[in-house]
Amino acid sequence: MRLWLILGAASAFLSVAAGAFGAHALRARLTPDLLTIFETGARYHMYHSLGLIAIGLLGQLRPSPMLNGAGWCLVVGIFLFSGSLYAMALSGVRALGSITPLGGLSFLVGWLLFAVVAWRHAN
Repeated sequence: MRLWLILGAASAFLSVAAGAFGAHALRARLTPDLLTIFETGARYHMYHSLGLIAIGLLGQLRPSPMLNGAGWCLVVGIFLFSGSLYAMALSGVRALGSITPLGGLSFLVGWLLFAVVAWRHAN
């Protein structure tokens, strides 16, 4: 479960870096709508980085294969959701937005698995 703490912290670091890059380096280079897309990617990147940390913490108390599945779902979601938004904003290729819902679905599955593990261990 230490893996999720490390990945979560590293991912949070990258999301802060992405947010700063968007706020400082991209503000003058991107149109407002593309900047908003980039910022959405950074925001969801951070939310799910914190989710990875939560998975790591819960996993130290209650290790579970389902919790590992939740962690991998969040990692895949970060790559697909935030990654596609970053790529779309930087390239202007709107077709990359077709990948974003797959990342959103991965986030949903990850949070559902997390909830199931938490529910089972609360009783």
